[in-house]
Amino acid sequence: MQILTFKQKKTTSRYLILSTVVLVLFAMGPLSAFAEDAESIEALRRMGKAFAGIAEKASPAVVGVKAEKAVTQEDYPSLREWPFGTPFDDELFNYFFRFQTPRRYKQPEYRQLAQGSGFIISSDGYILTNNHLVGGAKEVTVKLGDEREFTAEIKGADRESDVALIKIDAEDLPILELADSAQLEVGEWVIAIGNPFGLSHTVTAGIVSAKGRSGFGIAEFEDFIQTDAAINRGNSGGPLLNLDGKVVGINTAIIGPGGNIGIGLAIPINMAKAVHKQLIDTGTVVRGFLGVGIQDIDPIEAESLGLEDTKGVVISEVTEDSAADKAGFKPYDIVIEFEGEKVENANEFRNRVAMLKPGTEVKVVVLRDGERKTLRAELGKRSEEGGAVAPPETLEELGLSVQALSDDLARRLGYEDVSGVIVANVKSGSVAAKKGITIGMLIMEVNREPVKNPKEFNKAIEEGAEKGTYLLRMHNGRNSFLVGLRVPKK
Repeated sequence: MQILTFKQKKTTSRYLILSTVVLVLFAMGPLSAFAEDAESIEALRRMGKAFAGIAEKASPAVVGVKAEKAVTQEDYPSLREWPFGTPFDDELFNYFFRFQTPRRYKQPEYRQLAQGSGFIISSDGYILTNNHLVGGAKEVTVKLGDEREFTAEIKGADRESDVALIKIDAEDLPILELADSAQLEVGEWVIAIGNPFGLSHTVTAGIVSAKGRSGFGIAEFEDFIQTDAAINRGNSGGPLLNLDGKVVGINTAIIGPGGNIGIGLAIPINMAKAVHKQLIDTGTVVRGFLGVGIQDIDPIEAESLGLEDTKGVVISEVTEDSAADKAGFKPYDIVIEFEGEKVENANEFRNRVAMLKPGTEVKVVVLRDGERKTLRAELGKRSEEGGAVAPPETLEELGLSVQALSDDLARRLGYEDVSGVIVANVKSGSVAAKKGITIGMLIMEVNREPVKNPKEFNKAIEEGAEKGTYLLRMHNGRNSFLVGLRVPKK
């Protein structure tokens, strides 16, 4: 019995010890989880404080911008001057490009008010914003964080990058520092500040979703930062900031049906810096021109060209008498290096050339029949119409300008089975406007001669100048028609 009793006591003691250990472990579990939750909450609190600190310091240098423009119904936005977010909204796209039979009467003029954002970069009142916001405006008004309002002067606006510089007459203003956007990495936190829907100094946060985005048709030169920081109408022209409170980009567009769905686009501040410097110095932007047609390389083309990968760009065309022609570039050359740095794709290469001034000597490494070849070229000047040939005076009298029909535009506008040049802009009250020509129409022939690019179009216009009349064969996305234009004989 004693033995049994002893065994019972021993067994009971064991159960007591085991139960105590289990209870202690259960007690420690919630405490440990609570400690982890507390640490997570504290980390979030610190992050929130960081965002709050950046917003407090940066907001005084962020301004509201209102631009008043005088327009008529013929003055639809240029293909490169879309309102904030419009290129991705099918209804708005169809509205601005509602193809109709040519109108033969002039529409009355009215005032259009655009509203967006900007940010101060110098204490004496220089402000960066978007061209599509202030370009061509009759009057620009800037509202500061302290509620003061100023009439701003447009110092320069660059349609091809969508960057504009304005100035107000004020001193000792708060400013934002400009970062090096080349150092920005995907996944970094960024903060957007602006005036969406007129709600001044709205702050949103997100991450850099991607870099080097292009192909949207928003600007001629695109190298967008993509972010999921909430951006809406009115954020256009405002700053995108890093965690140091420095500007890494200019908020420019959104992808979606007109509101934020987490895909916003910002112009890298390094591109804006280059444009800003020229606008300060001369009020205009000039870009280098090499004179080659380029494209990315897909796997089939890489195999056909004997390449191991698809990196680099292939030259499809060399413009006669251009910098590239004089330097010895040839079709099928593969550009792999530019100024000592590797070339990854066509958009990147195009932007890097355009960032340089005419007259700059550049070193380019190409692969020709599998062998490396170094070529040196002195860049020419790129014209505003996107080529080496500037439009003749007759185009001014006609009141229209054109641009090449890209694959993307052909798909969007229904021109996949035809060729020609797109009407990029129509001047109010001009010969073209009075005959009902609108932006987005396709010019297929001039005086019965096919035109496949702006250079051929310009040449056809020059050749018809002596006669003074032009017969254009056009397409509006549904059907083709003829339009006759007359200008004074040369």
